[in-house]
Amino acid sequence: MTSFRIRPRFKVFSNKTPIEIERALQQRLTTHRADCTGKIITNHITLCIPIENQHYWSPQLSLSLEEKENGTIIHGLYGPSPNVWTLFMFGYATSGILVLFVVITGTSKLSLGMSAYELWAVPVFVGIMIFLYISSQIGQKLGAEQTFTIHHFLEEAIEQRIHII
Repeated sequence: MTSFRIRPRFKVFSNKTPIEIERALQQRLTTHRADCTGKIITNHITLCIPIENQHYWSPQLSLSLEEKENGTIIHGLYGPSPNVWTLFMFGYATSGILVLFVVITGTSKLSLGMSAYELWAVPVFVGIMIFLYISSQIGQKLGAEQTFTIHHFLEEAIEQRIHII
């Protein structure tokens, strides 16, 4: 989890059924409330840090359980809270659309022989995207300890080691 990935993920096979995994997690959630909180909906689980320990960059883990004939495939995705994720995606999308608009307008003016001063805005918008990426990496590092807490919580609940891709 010290890489440059935006949202670390994993995929692991378990010999347990989805119901057994859900029961194990539910039992761990009730006995270790100080470590994690969570919501369990059929074949989907969300694990979070307790509200009193959360900060802006606190992570959460979304798990999808896919039943197979001899066990379950667990898909896990670490990420920030949905509000933080939406804010960053809005920033990326807005910057990208503005770059596209400015480039289209600027190149059109250039093809007509006019000056295209608005093309100077492209590096600014690209700089904003780079700033957003660096901010997300810093935030991921600030939430790393809590990410490990959630990860170890899951490993202990399902009694299996999990390697993050």
